[in-house]
Amino acid sequence: MLGSTDSRALIRGLRRSRAVLLRSALAVMMAALAAACGSGDNQPVLTVGAGDSAQSGMLAEIYAGALARTGARTAVKGGLGQRPGYLAALDANTAAVAGDISGDLLSALDSSSAARLPDDVNKALNSALPEGLIVGDVADGTDLRPAVVALTTRVDEYPSSLRDLAPRCADLTIGIATGIPLDPMRAPLDPERDVLAPLQAAYGCTVAHPVTFPTTEDLRKALSAGEIQLAVLSGPPAYLPDGGADLTPLADPAYAFRAASALPIIRKGALTDPQLRKLNYVAGELTTTDLADMIRQFRDNHAVPASLARDWLDAHAL
Repeated sequence: MLGSTDSRALIRGLRRSRAVLLRSALAVMMAALAAACGSGDNQPVLTVGAGDSAQSGMLAEIYAGALARTGARTAVKGGLGQRPGYLAALDANTAAVAGDISGDLLSALDSSSAARLPDDVNKALNSALPEGLIVGDVADGTDLRPAVVALTTRVDEYPSSLRDLAPRCADLTIGIATGIPLDPMRAPLDPERDVLAPLQAAYGCTVAHPVTFPTTEDLRKALSAGEIQLAVLSGPPAYLPDGGADLTPLADPAYAFRAASALPIIRKGALTDPQLRKLNYVAGELTTTDLADMIRQFRDNHAVPASLARDWLDAHAL
């Protein structure tokens, strides 16, 4: 049987042994943590470029957030101006990815292209891209074309499709907003080039009574007052500050207005196959409603775009 002195010595020895083991375990944990942090810090940063619009910024945050979930270090570089700014960043390798809109990008790269249908636009776009750039999958669920709209309360007075509207075009007064477009990255509508000629070519819709308005707000007031029967917006009504719930777009099955869907522009070789697949998964989930809702929260309610993107990615298990 141990004496009291021997017992105390044994207890002190056990305590010292436990302390040594604890310090050793902590040292191993800290070394592992430092190694992990050092490894992450040594990873190259994938920079996603964004132009000066809510749409461009929101797409950049979605793509950056998605790529981060593959284990990549990502950053968004905003304030790159109009399209030439982020194309230059991609060319200079200061950005690896940037968001854009298929039809708009094609118009910028090849103004002579007559492609309007989605598959034709995508094919023409791949041919028109500068050397060293590729595009990811198009988000087919996003339809960001200009839209001919009717008041929802009067939508039963008109056909649901521009094809069926054609015989009545000459009798209708149709308003066109020619001021700042719903997304500033898109040029303002030119009434003849961007609206009247395409409607005539695609449907034989001859608008005999077009009226232009300097702002979308003026256009909507005239539509509500009955001064015009239909209105042409530069993008989907969901992009309006109130979401455009009082407006219903008429279907454009022949694509009088060129296909326009969200897609990533990617510097060739900048992403791994898993990262490319991740952006393709994003394309499979993104819709006009989703994107418009995030843009309105960012643009009009000053929500943090990275948080909006994170919540959307979480909701879609991306």
